[in-house]
Amino acid sequence: MKHTKKFAASAMAAALVLPGTAAFASGGASDDTMMHEDKAKNVTVKTKAADLRATLDQLLSEHFVLAVMDMKKQYDGSKDAEYYEAALKQNALDMTPAIASVYGDEGAKQFEKIFVDHNKYTTDLVKAVKADDQEGINASKAETEEFVQDLSTFLDAATEGELPKETAEEVLRTHEADVYKTFQQYAAGDYEGSYNTFREGYSRMYDISKALSVAITTQMPEKFDNSKADTKAADLRSTLNSLAAEHVALANLSMTAGVDQAKDYDAANWAEDMHTADFKAAIKSIYGEAGADQFEQAWTKNHIEAQANLVTAAINDDKKMMTDAQDMLKMFSNDFGAFLGAATEENLPTKAAQEAVAGHETYVQDTFMQYTEGDYKGSVDTFRESYAYMYGVGENLGNAIVMQSPEKFMDGTPGSMPNTGNGGMSDTSNNATTGALALFGLALGAAGIVIARKRQNA
Repeated sequence: MKHTKKFAASAMAAALVLPGTAAFASGGASDDTMMHEDKAKNVTVKTKAADLRATLDQLLSEHFVLAVMDMKKQYDGSKDAEYYEAALKQNALDMTPAIASVYGDEGAKQFEKIFVDHNKYTTDLVKAVKADDQEGINASKAETEEFVQDLSTFLDAATEGELPKETAEEVLRTHEADVYKTFQQYAAGDYEGSYNTFREGYSRMYDISKALSVAITTQMPEKFDNSKADTKAADLRSTLNSLAAEHVALANLSMTAGVDQAKDYDAANWAEDMHTADFKAAIKSIYGEAGADQFEQAWTKNHIEAQANLVTAAINDDKKMMTDAQDMLKMFSNDFGAFLGAATEENLPTKAAQEAVAGHETYVQDTFMQYTEGDYKGSVDTFRESYAYMYGVGENLGNAIVMQSPEKFMDGTPGSMPNTGNGGMSDTSNNATTGALALFGLALGAAGIVIARKRQNA
């Protein structure tokens, strides 16, 4: 098994040596080539506009995740429900500094009031659905529409029309529909449908953050050093953010459902399988179906199955099963950090990659173990820290990829980022660069919870 994993890592590393890079290292370059090289050196994922977009990526997507989890927990009467409700409110408050940095304290206060107040509607809706109170459901929907009108009006005025009210209305109304449908399907027992809608709604939050960050940076370019929020490098960073953070969310949903032996556990595992399928399509675009099948087998065996074993071990208090799963996942984690280092030609150093994965795994482990031990506030707090942590990982990995092949991320050159809409990555990419970016997305996703019980094994 270890030999198989190393072979797969070597194959992927070889596949990620992008075509065309050697040409830029050759001598006798023309003036045009030298100018091209100079421009390539300035390509980066780290700009003020990209930072704004990443901040909005995190806060808005986390809002969606917490809103869904809060409603689910309230509906089930879970012991950690009050802490997810508090986390949802805190997420809204966390947006205030970001808005204040752009529109000042007064604008931030207006935004905060609109956003914090609208979170109350989730509680009203849960109570109404639980009581089969159609009048209450309709009242909650009316309150939600009021929020859509208030916030879209605010965004139109704040961005001086760069994000028009009609556009803001459309995206906000769609977001609210995603939240409601996810919860409604869950309450009706359509767990697979609920997770599918969750993934679609989650992905849509990144479209919202992109639209908002583009509007803001277009409105006040000097504030962002004339950088843009929709460059190829910024798209890469956002894609990695999305993939990494979604993995954390699905891991938390799956593992807590598992240890609770909840009715949606199978559906949560199905959602993770869909996550795997999205990435498999990206692998196939690089080195064919055989390579994709091999990776899927290795990742499923050493990641998904081991994760399930950890849940089973916690339920049965089976220390041997826990240790065996941890050992398998630790080996995978070390190999995977080495792969990231090799694949990026050490632009992301192997040691740093291994430490990043280990840090993430510590967070995931603590989230799960705190939950099983009844420290629900600690578990929710750690989950939020774990979620935020992945945006640093996405930035650093994205930076390594851009440093490795900056010419691939020069705006105005052919190629585009994979489409991550509808809950996953499209398998229709038509060039090796796009496929390589998708694989790096998979790499980060696969790092997800592979040695999630590291501390317990220490």
